[in-house]
Amino acid sequence: MHSRQTRRALIIWAIAVLVYLAAVFHRTSLGVASIEATSRFGLGPAALGTFTVLQVGVYALMQVPTGLLVDRYGPRRVLTVAALLMGLGQVVFAFATSYPLGLLARAVLGVGDAMTFVSVLRLVAAHFPARRYAALASFTAALGALGNLISTLPLSILLDSAGWTTTFAVTGAVTALYAVVLALRVRDHALGVVPEAREPESLRVVLGQVRQAWHTPGTRLGFWVHFSTMFAPAMLGLLWGFPYLVQAQGFSEPAAGSMLAILVLGAIVGGPAIGTVISRWPECRTPLVVTYLVTALAVWAVLLGWPSGRVPAGILVAGFALLSLGGPASTIAFALARDYNPLRRVGTATGVVNVGGFVAITGSALAIGLLLSAFGSFTPQTAFRLALLSVVAVLLLGLWRTSVWWRRARAAVFDAAARGEEVPVQIRRRAWDLAPA
Repeated sequence: MHSRQTRRALIIWAIAVLVYLAAVFHRTSLGVASIEATSRFGLGPAALGTFTVLQVGVYALMQVPTGLLVDRYGPRRVLTVAALLMGLGQVVFAFATSYPLGLLARAVLGVGDAMTFVSVLRLVAAHFPARRYAALASFTAALGALGNLISTLPLSILLDSAGWTTTFAVTGAVTALYAVVLALRVRDHALGVVPEAREPESLRVVLGQVRQAWHTPGTRLGFWVHFSTMFAPAMLGLLWGFPYLVQAQGFSEPAAGSMLAILVLGAIVGGPAIGTVISRWPECRTPLVVTYLVTALAVWAVLLGWPSGRVPAGILVAGFALLSLGGPASTIAFALARDYNPLRRVGTATGVVNVGGFVAITGSALAIGLLLSAFGSFTPQTAFRLALLSVVAVLLLGLWRTSVWWRRARAAVFDAAARGEEVPVQIRRRAWDLAPA
């Protein structure tokens, strides 16, 4: 890339990454505020879980529409609207004292949050060469994870000193004002690229675009990769990690916030490392995912099977550090979407893939809340041990479906190569591959 073009692309990417950092901060801000939210709104475990289920559920539902909006109107407009919605949602949440208003605020926040990551990745696809996409997607996720880091111990300290209303009102207002920067500085296309003129598309054409993305084996593999890898650390950071550490493991609130920061630090360190590896050796992408999933199952077996229920701090640190790599591993899903779809459909395919992880978060967070309510008469250690078995069930489902679509995506690559078509990754046929069609 030309130096001027590279500098411009990096500036645009940096501006966009900041709004994604804000999105992750707002998304995870309820993690350390969950116990205070219980008192503020008078909630039990299931009702508290509804905050996250609603927010993440809205996020998941918005992914495909967001991809379509980004492909149709461009990421700059979508990011600008996202910043405004996130700011509005957080300001309303700051002043809400009733449960329904709090739910509405988190829903608005979820809509804005849903528009950020797909838009940033679409900017990466437009401004940088395809060979740099995987690394930049991983760096984007790692930098966004700083928002999660800010929402752990620093946010806990800020809530104690400034209070609920001031903390959330100020952060919401700053996010809304940042929309001005996005509107003025972000550009949808690289220098010298003439935007393709696009007429308004009918609903039938739009649905056909989604259907084409979904039926692409690489997209479907990306969906299950994202489903399997990112939900467990996100679920812990978003809601249930803090109560689990305080109520079931006996941590103080500051210590629990520090433990949750391990999830973020692991993502920050692991993101660039995994991005570099998969950029140089793209054939390693899915094997890395499968390795992570098997490791995650082993971690949960140790945490949930510990005889006394109170897991030693050193084991918890090691377990959380290993689980934290799920976020970086999930960016492999977006590289798959980028490689196996034409550029005009990348936003839609990325949205489809991004649904996966948030469906898994929604299902697991809801299941844990319901199970904790059902086992309320048990000790906290036993109740959390039984409730968190739902995480193991989701991991097993994800590992199974990832394995199925890995074979099918490989078969599609072999078929394309046999037809003389250009394929994004050169791979060798193995004994376990599907037979040629």
